[in-house]
Amino acid sequence: MSQQLISRSPDLKRLRDEGYDIEIRAGHLLMKQVPYLNAQTEIRYGVLVSELSLVGDVTTTPSNHVAHFSGEYPCRRDGSAIDQIRNQSAKTRLAQELEIDHTFSSKPTSGRYADYYEKLTTYAAIISSPAQSLDPRMTAKTFPVIEAAAAESVFNYIDTASSRAGIALVTARLETGKIAIVGLGGSGSYVLDFVAKTPVKEIHLFEGDPFLQHNAFRSPGAPSIDELRQKPSKAAYWQNQYSAMRRGIITHEEFIDASNIDELRAMDFVFLCLDSGPARRLIIDTLEAAGIGFIDVGMGIYLADESLGGIVRVTTSTPEQRDHVRGNGRISFGESGGNNEYSTNIQIAELNALNAALAVIKWKKLRGFYSDLEKEHHTTYTIDGNMLINDDRK
Repeated sequence: MSQQLISRSPDLKRLRDEGYDIEIRAGHLLMKQVPYLNAQTEIRYGVLVSELSLVGDVTTTPSNHVAHFSGEYPCRRDGSAIDQIRNQSAKTRLAQELEIDHTFSSKPTSGRYADYYEKLTTYAAIISSPAQSLDPRMTAKTFPVIEAAAAESVFNYIDTASSRAGIALVTARLETGKIAIVGLGGSGSYVLDFVAKTPVKEIHLFEGDPFLQHNAFRSPGAPSIDELRQKPSKAAYWQNQYSAMRRGIITHEEFIDASNIDELRAMDFVFLCLDSGPARRLIIDTLEAAGIGFIDVGMGIYLADESLGGIVRVTTSTPEQRDHVRGNGRISFGESGGNNEYSTNIQIAELNALNAALAVIKWKKLRGFYSDLEKEHHTTYTIDGNMLINDDRK
């Protein structure tokens, strides 16, 4: 409830987004880690406390201009008390879990504070200024890690990136139900990295291979030697990595075939990041019949004149446009290999990341997160010449 109240109240949300460590406790608003000088001119940290007036589940105008403080009495550079804000000093228990040492009074010229942002930042500036004059780094903007309750978010901590950028409403368009990633090699693991940072409710990982040493060189992050020695399945390895950030990552430690293909029918969207042509054909036939959109990624990399060249491909298929997949031969259903240097695990993490980034950008376009004027359903990037080409426009 505390984080919901903060998210829904513009003044509290602004405090949080700007890095202040705020908390709702026992019906009061707290700003923690506020630096100040004590009588010995030593830097200390205290807690500002204010009453909290609400209308339903959002804040309203503060009912008074008084603030409380937990800590020693704040002083100036010469050790003298900042008396102009003094109201009274006495240890007082405001609630069972909330105790204060001082009460301040600083009435604004308008007679009342417009909101809690103005109220708490005004008091914080008065209290912290002497400490900042000694050390400019002293600020109440500590940018604390903010945990999120399971009922409030799929994330283990609050997505402050979206709120700070002012795009929370746009980000909410990504709150779809179930996304599947089939194949967790280089490109698939980067797709997971990008999608895991969105509010998708469930991310299903389908992969039957173990996570081996060569995989570490074309995937996000940096596994330890001990992790590699354990040879976990790719699905389990990646679920473990990203469960530190979010909930809702579900593993399927198996390849897709006729025995389990129906599991994909429950998905809202699917990313195909696999090499097997026959498996790709089975999956695409099933997704098309079920009316499910998907994006297929791939690349053809070759070695020539002691350098690498090739093409990175992203092909999108939606219920509104599918003919190009087979009609234009955009996706190969043959087995990979042959002279394709990619099959020998050349370390090309940046191409894997690019392949995944283009795929996730297109998925976000489909969700309305990014503008999509051309509505392309097939994109290629050619290394030589740095050419990005869009085709199969809707």
